Amino acid sequence: MQSGRGIKIIVSMIGLDGHTTGGEVVARMLRDAGFEVVYLGPNQTPERIVHAALQEDVDAVGISSHASNYGQIVALVDMLRQKGLTNVPVVCGGNIPKHQARRLREQGVAEIFPPGSSSAAIVDFLVGTARKNRGGLALAAAGG
Repeated sequence: MQSGRGIKIIVSMIGLDGHTTGGEVVARMLRDAGFEVVYLGPNQTPERIVHAALQEDVDAVGISSHASNYGQIVALVDMLRQKGLTNVPVVCGGNIPKHQARRLREQGVAEIFPPGSSSAAIVDFLVGTARKNRGGLALAAAGG
């Protein structure tokens, strides 16, 4: 598993999804792997998450989803693009049906991590994506 040192990520739940355990576990795991985590918690709107992404200059947004709020996740992806944050991937974790996961990927979500995904898979994907989006130089200099 790679180090997330130098990578900043938002972890949140969107809409009326109040299931916090998965997001909290992933936030802790990412912190332990060296990421800087901005934990927004449950019941966030796409607008609030985009505002935080701009304010915090994040490398990625992670959404924990256990409710059928998929339209709001797509709205988040669209709003990030509209604000020029095309290099900030949105990843999702949670109990998302396969057909919905496929649709979310088609609509711009970078990756879906179902229950049971390994820490290494999540960290390695985020580090690889951040390196690609930054050209690899900033993270290599940071030791990532």
